[in-house]
Amino acid sequence: MDIILSNSSDEPIYMQIVSQIKSGIMSGSLEAGDALPSMRALAQQLRISVITTKRAYEELERDGFIENFAGKGCFVKRQNTGFLREEAIRQTEELLAKACEKAKLCGLTVEEMKEILELIYGGE
Repeated sequence: MDIILSNSSDEPIYMQIVSQIKSGIMSGSLEAGDALPSMRALAQQLRISVITTKRAYEELERDGFIENFAGKGCFVKRQNTGFLREEAIRQTEELLAKACEKAKLCGLTVEEMKEILELIYGGE
């Protein structure tokens, strides 16, 4: 599992870890039962604080993406496909909201946005 951190990102480091692991789970590159590196090992690999990796793993566990077994480690939790779809929709909505904010700033109309979306999405 490769996690790439950006020092220039506005997103906190723990959230960069969370989003990349979630992305791996949603894409299928991380499957149910796959072991994640220990918090200490991940911290060493990324050259960050163990507290940061602990916070990322706690967030992932709270959101239902991983399970932590005392003495055994953290593993990818079996996912409900409906849950994964909802998460993907939520992320898409966030990105579209940002795109709409930018579009409003430069004066694009809804019709122009629809046209752009159809071109990008591959519509008719």
